[in-house]
Amino acid sequence: MFDRSFLRGLAAVLALFHLLLIAQLPVANAAMLGTAEVLAEQQQQVDREHLLAMLDDQGVQKKLASLGVERDQVADRINSLTSAELAQFNQQLDEAPAGGIIGIIVLFLVIFIITDLLCATDLFTFVKCINR
Repeated sequence: MFDRSFLRGLAAVLALFHLLLIAQLPVANAAMLGTAEVLAEQQQQVDREHLLAMLDDQGVQKKLASLGVERDQVADRINSLTSAELAQFNQQLDEAPAGGIIGIIVLFLVIFIITDLLCATDLFTFVKCINR
């Protein structure tokens, strides 16, 4: 039906396509994860969820509304915090008295305003960047 040279050529082309497909696959990289790394990642997630849960408090929402800040903006900023910033903020929160949560949130908003002034973020429309 097919001659031998045609079958050899077809086999060579198929082998070439096979090699090209294998070369395209990404290589898996396995590494051991330490317990400390896993715990730190889990703690970061718990801290982030704790802060986001605090935004649902009525007192916090009233304070945010009085400052003209939307809850979603603060939630986005919390989600963008680095692990060091998140740990520092939660440490300050743990050390604050029970009624000091509002004060901590005001401190957090001041940090947002400073980062807006330095052009690191663009969270508040009423804050103008000083580096322009």
